Amino acid sequence: MASLRTRRVSTGRLTVQILDVRDQGEPVVFVHGNVSSSAFWRTALLTLPQRYRPIAVDLRGFGGTDPLPVDATRGLLDHTDDLAALLAALEVDRAHLVGWSMGGGVVMQYLRDHPAAVRSLTLVSPVSPYGFGGTHGPDGTLNSPDGAGSGGGTANPEFVQRLAEGDRGEDSPLSPRTVLATCYVKPPMRPEHEDEYVESMLTTRTGDDHYPGDSAPSSAWPGIAPGTRGVLNCLAPTYFRIGDLHMIDPKPPVLWVRGEDDVIVSDTSMFDLAHLGAIGAVPGWDGTPAQPMVAQTRHVLDQYAAAGGSVREVAVPGAGHSVHLERPEEFGAALLGILSA
Repeated sequence: MASLRTRRVSTGRLTVQILDVRDQGEPVVFVHGNVSSSAFWRTALLTLPQRYRPIAVDLRGFGGTDPLPVDATRGLLDHTDDLAALLAALEVDRAHLVGWSMGGGVVMQYLRDHPAAVRSLTLVSPVSPYGFGGTHGPDGTLNSPDGAGSGGGTANPEFVQRLAEGDRGEDSPLSPRTVLATCYVKPPMRPEHEDEYVESMLTTRTGDDHYPGDSAPSSAWPGIAPGTRGVLNCLAPTYFRIGDLHMIDPKPPVLWVRGEDDVIVSDTSMFDLAHLGAIGAVPGWDGTPAQPMVAQTRHVLDQYAAAGGSVREVAVPGAGHSVHLERPEEFGAALLGILSA
């Protein structure tokens, strides 16, 4: 059996912590989602055949990577520039990219800016190409010009506090362990290595420069707009929008894997204030439409396919936000399919 290695790699931008297995083979780079780290990829790393060189990255402010502040006005470019610097330090010219949730946005942005450096792209329950919150329609139309309903002010403050305090229990719906068990995966499934995943979540740096970021007041419902710093703001639709992915050349093949019962990235997301308002969970809702996150991703990937790219969608019944944890064999088979295409 191969074993995981944890090491820190100095780059021209920051020192990045990675998990990897071997130094040879076609590079396959895994990018984690929000409130997590490279640890969430442990099973995927260990099951890749010898032909491949799996590398899982800790983004800035997560895991063991330097907690540099996030300039949200650049969208996800701080993260993609960090990734480019890491790959240069590892002397990797071209790689297969795999991104989960927020990491899906990171690898989409990387593909948009460095298409010739990407062998294939795998998206696992990715954030919409039009960010998280504050939009409607398949083309990501802003609900308000200031992005109201998205950004750092949309995070639950008790969840942020429990992260900062290192809560390892499950006595509250907002304990990280409970969020893992009820939102990252579909209940009643409890993932193997759960304790390690909770520790991974607790590496998240909190504050205005990190998670969730700062916020600004808005005259539009729900009264908050994105700030300029931190993780949730870099996903705001005013800063992160890559609806022109079909314009890139060359166009490597794309695999889109998602759980049909995902409650985080969904057309009825339980993390979208507009949907929560519609079901009465957020008071004062004024009819602002929910973000159709899956429809938006499909819209962008349909354009990519129409322009000559290859796209395969795999929707897994009974799975939630973390198909790679919930259905590792199905995920592994789909991933190997695109890696060997």
